[in-house]
Amino acid sequence: MGTGGEKARLVRFPAGLRAVFWPMPHFSSVAIGFWARVGGRHEPGPWCGISHFLEHLLFKGSRTRSAVAVARAIEGRGGDFNGYTQEESTCFFARVESRHEEIAFEVLADLYRNPRLAEADVRSEREVIREEIRLYEDQPAQLVEEKLQSLLWPGHPLGRPLTGTEESLNRIGRRELVAFHRRAYLPSATLVVIAGGTDPVRWCRHLEQWARGGSSRRYSLRAKPVTAHHPQERVGLIRKPVEQTHLALGFRLFGRRDRRRYALKLLSVVLGENMSSRLFRLIREEHGLAYAVQSAVVLFADTGAMTISAGTEPRHLQRVLSLALGEIRRLGKERVSDRELRRAKEYTAGQIRLGLESPSRCMQWAGECAATYGRVLDPDEEIEAFEKVTAEEICVLAREVFKLHRASLAIVGPDVDEGGRDEWVRRLAGGL
Repeated sequence: MGTGGEKARLVRFPAGLRAVFWPMPHFSSVAIGFWARVGGRHEPGPWCGISHFLEHLLFKGSRTRSAVAVARAIEGRGGDFNGYTQEESTCFFARVESRHEEIAFEVLADLYRNPRLAEADVRSEREVIREEIRLYEDQPAQLVEEKLQSLLWPGHPLGRPLTGTEESLNRIGRRELVAFHRRAYLPSATLVVIAGGTDPVRWCRHLEQWARGGSSRRYSLRAKPVTAHHPQERVGLIRKPVEQTHLALGFRLFGRRDRRRYALKLLSVVLGENMSSRLFRLIREEHGLAYAVQSAVVLFADTGAMTISAGTEPRHLQRVLSLALGEIRRLGKERVSDRELRRAKEYTAGQIRLGLESPSRCMQWAGECAATYGRVLDPDEEIEAFEKVTAEEICVLAREVFKLHRASLAIVGPDVDEGGRDEWVRRLAGGL
């Protein structure tokens, strides 16, 4: 699996703890990751952003280690560490030389299980996150993506920003953070991944002992499901004094366990994921209407979306949208050529293989797979599944996915008329 024939192995421990070991004896470094099965879609509405808030606070230190001591323990040994919050999980990770793997694990495990969560830290980090929110508001490319999410999943946790809002931050205090940590950061909801130059046998004994020292409470947080009947809003407009107008067009679709995800990925590659893609060649290279234009796929447990985004001069907005929709229609009418499909498959396979050339990237692969699928997907088997996709399957999927009644459009720009939503709804329904 992955590099050099090594196998990633998923092991279950007491109290429901899971761990993945991916030994790579030819590496002299180790990457360690802790995943909590909690993210933005598990949050009560009034506590929007609490997963991200808690992620920040874990780096403020534990009951026995200050933030400075934590940084020195990892960075003082030449390593690095960080964390991130997603819609369905939260991750904390570190990378060190193999000889320092035990201290790296001890630090992460201490932060994960015994965060300090001091009142003073809560107050100061709340202000840090406020600045993060303001930073994103000053980035129209980020702002338009957040607006699109709110249109695709209105009134649902998936439609809310992971950072929370000014209002929700004010509601979250130390008491709420402590209660949320106790409910979410349990062995039964935890995944540990260790990849690199390490000995899994020794780690099995270590993790079994660590699991027994944790709470035996069952994980009780539940993600609100998304059904086919969940409403979807069509258009969202934000007026912002920026140089470009930014657009994000999204089509809501199926979740990540749908076998069509392989054809969907190749469809996105053909459409707009690299410099050989149709949107890049058409909108940027041929017409010179945008610097950045791309497509992307995001899949959750029970829903997902395919998106197209671009930034352009305000007077070119409708032209860019028309060109994108024209290419979408063409994908549903004409099969991609054998040469174009071969390029998309080679690109996808290459991205997978190149992405597994370090313990850190292998740790991320194994962690994301085990956290979302319950197992580690074999990279070679994934590449084989992409190889089996036909041009006809992509054409059929394009017709299924790109339906304008399933589309949402977000626009952020300097001359956007926020009162003109109904006009844009009509334009979108008519294919512009």
